[in-house]
Amino acid sequence: MKNVNLLKVVLISICFLFSFNYVLAQEPDKKDRNMFGHYIPRGLTKTSDNLADGYVMFVPTNSASVYLINRKGEVVHEWKGIYSTHSPYLNDDGSITLLAEDPDFPVFAGGGEAGRLQKISWESKVLWDFEYADEQQHAHHDIAVMPNGNVLAIAWEARSAEEVIEAGRKPDMTPKAGLWTSKIVEIQPLDKIHGKVVWEWKIWDHLIQDFDKEKKNYGDVAAHPELLDFNAGEELPKPITQDSLDVLRKMNRVRRNTTIDNRGSDVYHLNAINYNAELDQIAFSSPSLNEVFIIDHSTTTEEAAGHTGGRWGKGGDFLYRWGNPQNYRQGDSTHQQSFGQHDIRWIEKGHPGEGSLTFFNNHIQGRKDSLEYSAVYQIKPLTDSKGNYVLMENKRFAPAEPEWKYIAKDTLSFFGSFVSGAQRMKNGNTFINEGPKGRFFEVTPEGDIVWEYLNQHRGNIHHPNGDPVSIKPFTYFMFRSNFIPADHPGLKGKELTPLDPQPVPFKLPPKEEKKEADK
Repeated sequence: MKNVNLLKVVLISICFLFSFNYVLAQEPDKKDRNMFGHYIPRGLTKTSDNLADGYVMFVPTNSASVYLINRKGEVVHEWKGIYSTHSPYLNDDGSITLLAEDPDFPVFAGGGEAGRLQKISWESKVLWDFEYADEQQHAHHDIAVMPNGNVLAIAWEARSAEEVIEAGRKPDMTPKAGLWTSKIVEIQPLDKIHGKVVWEWKIWDHLIQDFDKEKKNYGDVAAHPELLDFNAGEELPKPITQDSLDVLRKMNRVRRNTTIDNRGSDVYHLNAINYNAELDQIAFSSPSLNEVFIIDHSTTTEEAAGHTGGRWGKGGDFLYRWGNPQNYRQGDSTHQQSFGQHDIRWIEKGHPGEGSLTFFNNHIQGRKDSLEYSAVYQIKPLTDSKGNYVLMENKRFAPAEPEWKYIAKDTLSFFGSFVSGAQRMKNGNTFINEGPKGRFFEVTPEGDIVWEYLNQHRGNIHHPNGDPVSIKPFTYFMFRSNFIPADHPGLKGKELTPLDPQPVPFKLPPKEEKKEADK
């Protein structure tokens, strides 16, 4: 019997190796598997006739500037900021609202750190510079500008280990420093440096756990998909010593506020937010939970902390969630469809697929193909006649499968394991940012690429201590980029001729030849 089982293992191994090598053999160009795009052609690499008229807005890597390029890849405008910048959004007056990295923020260290919300005019004048970064809270990753000019921001809030364990968190999933749980704040700009929080929602108010009936939030997780299982998500990273952390810090491999006690404190790592004014709803993404969520914004702050009230009657509870029904005990790993996703957005009114949601599914793992690749998903929630999100018969949120998705035709050449995003265009095509590579491209509904540009610019921001930022591996990477249609009100009457001279493209130093002993 043992020999039979051994034979089965050998045969399975041979089949796996054959399949693996076959897939590699079909790969059109191995350079495409260089996720960071080092030493490949940059700038405009593909264009077509009859493209939609418009521009692309992005932050050059490691820069305080924001660029606007035309379809030829030429920079036609530059907004000049002060700090390292990300997540800019164009306003109707030509200004941009963005997140900037506060140079001395304390405590938090989760990636996507920012701490400052800014508004910068077309002429690069700082109109608003509001700091939201202290020992208790910190704005990070992404914002959404509302029609009234207020700004929705995702933020961490610090909770002690004792506090989270009392709320039902498992002790072995709790770092000594506690957790940085997530919240969403609506900030009204006041004068040049002040803002007022006029609305707030906290994930802390919508927890459930079935680990310890003596602790808070105890209940039946499967019966309450509108609440978050406080023990869902990733396990803590393996402990390390202070000496090991010091070595990593010298190598610039850890965030500046990382300690041996707070690794894993960034428990939900929200990385995207989007606002639907017609529904008065907020969508956000948690890659740590592998889910996207929708909540009601029509509530008061008091209602947002509870379970009733607001236009949709559920207070601050989740109206909708999708991607990983294991988190509310209505499925297993075979039902998970979202993996570390980024950039959740509603498809705008007047655009094909309006009302559905799109996001960048970073690494499709646990699927039939064992090799990593990325996808863009379009999902259509199931609603009743009044617009309420409803469950399918299997008690999971719809859809069972995406209504549209983009995967590279060779599968393997499209892969970004982090950052990245996607946006539906008015012509029905989809604009995609493959973030690690700094690659922007446009695909048709059939998946044909009609335009492609690879970021060729890099700034020279330094670490707070004055050390330069290493140029590898994140040489050209891009957290977010946006397609701006030519008829956007913010571009009306603006000079959009190519800058002369153009910003000088950044070029990597030549590859170092391997030493003879290493060959």
